[in-house]
Amino acid sequence: MQFLKDEYERKGSSLIILYGRRRLGKTTLSSAFMKDKNALYFLVTEENELQNRNAFKDAVADFCENELLKSAKIDNWEILFKTFCDKTEKEKLLLIIDEFQYLGKSNAAFPSVFQKIWDTMLKDKNIMIIICGSLISMMEPQTLSYTSPLYGRRTGQIKLKQIPFSCYHGFFPNKSRKELIEYFSVTGGVPKYIELFFDSKDIYSAIDKNILSKSSFLYDEPKFLLQHEVTEIGSYFSVIKSIAAGNQKLSKIAGALEIKQTGLTRYLKTLIDLDILEREVPITEENPEKSKRGLYKIKDNFILFWFKFVYPNLSIIESGNIELAMKKIKLNLIDRHVGYVYEDICMEEIWKLNTCDKWNFTFDRAGRWWKSDIEIDIVAFDSTGNDIIFGECKYWESKAGINVLTALEEKAKSVEWKIGNRNEHFVIFSINGFTDELKELAGNRDNVLLRE
Repeated sequence: MQFLKDEYERKGSSLIILYGRRRLGKTTLSSAFMKDKNALYFLVTEENELQNRNAFKDAVADFCENELLKSAKIDNWEILFKTFCDKTEKEKLLLIIDEFQYLGKSNAAFPSVFQKIWDTMLKDKNIMIIICGSLISMMEPQTLSYTSPLYGRRTGQIKLKQIPFSCYHGFFPNKSRKELIEYFSVTGGVPKYIELFFDSKDIYSAIDKNILSKSSFLYDEPKFLLQHEVTEIGSYFSVIKSIAAGNQKLSKIAGALEIKQTGLTRYLKTLIDLDILEREVPITEENPEKSKRGLYKIKDNFILFWFKFVYPNLSIIESGNIELAMKKIKLNLIDRHVGYVYEDICMEEIWKLNTCDKWNFTFDRAGRWWKSDIEIDIVAFDSTGNDIIFGECKYWESKAGINVLTALEEKAKSVEWKIGNRNEHFVIFSINGFTDELKELAGNRDNVLLRE
């Protein structure tokens, strides 16, 4: 919001690209920003260009109180933008074009048309234009890529992302940290999902009401998110389901789907471009792109939850046996899902600790590390120095003890980074605290940090 305010207050024109996946609040942000401003909001539909141009004509006519324009037949966009610009004489104009990508979808030449209008008419006016879009696969090539006609015209861009876990207490002030982690593990920082979970007693009643009910908003959500982005939804669902089941290596995904690895490439690339997947490599790898140890991970907590617990049980739910599906969720949610999401929360936390002088150095790289059957939840290091941090995240019912630290120290020996010439530090995160023995040991060592 502050960034948009700064752009609005600058002299001359501004062109802002605001994009990101659906449900993140782009329209809400735009609507809140336009209050008390000389502003026009226009929502593009999936109709053809003619229908959208006529709708824009009517919107401009109403905004400019131009009855003649409303009754006129207009066959080009330039006249409409010129009429709109005539309102800039008294105060700055704000135009928000929402779901912009549909104009480029109905007419591939529209970004070029808009580029010409911007260059010849808008850039020298006292105007701010915000172009919004929710289909990443269309917005980036239409507005941001080097080959886009609008490349170089924008004065700023925002790729709206999910809300971080650190903000969740503000939404659920009466929930415990454990409950906040459970809510985050399912809603994943998506504002629309957070709204739906506001009134629920606990995570299970929220899942029952908002996800498992066939008439609920989120029951078919992944299909809704993908149907405009890809054509072969079934194939993409199979890939995501395989990864959610634990097949993270390229070879294992291909084996589970019984297809060649080369046949997976475009599906994985598209899902990465859509911010649904990410490819991880051990954080110490020097050439991540060339690493053969890459694993594919589902980034979105809700999609991960849905493909773990809803998609495999659709036939059970469709048959009306929601109680059985809920029983499976209650048995497995903590161990098979929340525990893994907790690692991401700890990763967010360790970056915050990096600015709190917890160590006499600052690290510049942090991530997971693995080799064969050894895995370390967090490894962070100063790539220009000799300090390295090893972290373990325990979402257990019991308290973490000395055995956790001992095991972490042993695993650290396998990390081949400046061995014999490094300063090792250890941090343990535990949702249920620590034993007295571990607290005493940590109190006597300056390289051990405990975070509850």
